[in-house]
Amino acid sequence: MNEGVILAEETEGTGVPRIPYDTWLEDGFNWLTGTFSAVVDGADAALSTVSGSLADLLAGPDALVLALIFVLVGWLLRDWKMALLTAPLMFFIISADQWENTMETLALVAVAAVVALIIGIPLGVLAAKNSVVSNAVRPVMDLMQTMPALVWLIPAMAMFGLGMAAGIFATVIFALPPGVRLTELAIRQVDQEVVEAGHAFGSTPWQILMRIQLPLATKTIMAGVNQVIMLALSMAVFGGFVGAGGLGNEVSRAINTLDLGLGLEAGLCVVMLAIYLDRVTASIGSGGSLAGRLLRTKGMGFRKAAGPASV
Repeated sequence: MNEGVILAEETEGTGVPRIPYDTWLEDGFNWLTGTFSAVVDGADAALSTVSGSLADLLAGPDALVLALIFVLVGWLLRDWKMALLTAPLMFFIISADQWENTMETLALVAVAAVVALIIGIPLGVLAAKNSVVSNAVRPVMDLMQTMPALVWLIPAMAMFGLGMAAGIFATVIFALPPGVRLTELAIRQVDQEVVEAGHAFGSTPWQILMRIQLPLATKTIMAGVNQVIMLALSMAVFGGFVGAGGLGNEVSRAINTLDLGLGLEAGLCVVMLAIYLDRVTASIGSGGSLAGRLLRTKGMGFRKAAGPASV
């Protein structure tokens, strides 16, 4: 008796029936995509158009000109040290002849992060306000975070085929949870005495959210934004397996051809881009930068105004 038959008999001998989860999941997915095919087609067209236009926009200027713009952005959002750090990061990407691929990856990350934040921040606020929503969202976020990243490429390809839209869809699913979780945490951590002072001043729930809770929760929310962008960048590389373009394609090609040099070169370009995005987004939520001061002005002003009333 061959080994395959023995294994089959042993499996059957456990007394546990084979439940066709795979068939049920596939049938459910097919029903979902068939029922909402118009939505899927519209999302495909929108994601492909926006990401393609952004990639063309980033690829339009000369590499050195755009690199200089990134240096200035780093200076404005953080300080001159960030500007000095940005210069060699951009120089490495340009000198590796991976600038166009890097800009395609940046376009994918930007679109995916914006979509994830448009969904994640309002959902996090709603979860902070409503315990039922929080309890319903939590297991979904757990599933999205713990599912192996490559698995999300399968439904993405089934829905959108090969291309940028499939990569963005998988990236949004993978990067969404930190935005929801940290937004909920940020709203819940706002000092309740300040919120009560807002009620005492006759503020509506919407005014309390916009003028008190969100400004005071900015730092934690921006930490969530930072995590969303970092996860989007890591997932964008896997997008190369579904034809999303950019540095992911270079990594995929390097794996298929066992090209060690190309794989490490593309990987290092991802690292350079990640360092820049991490430092820039982290600085926005801090009070030291121009952007940070603008974001925190309302919240700090209201805290001072509410101080005497809360004593």
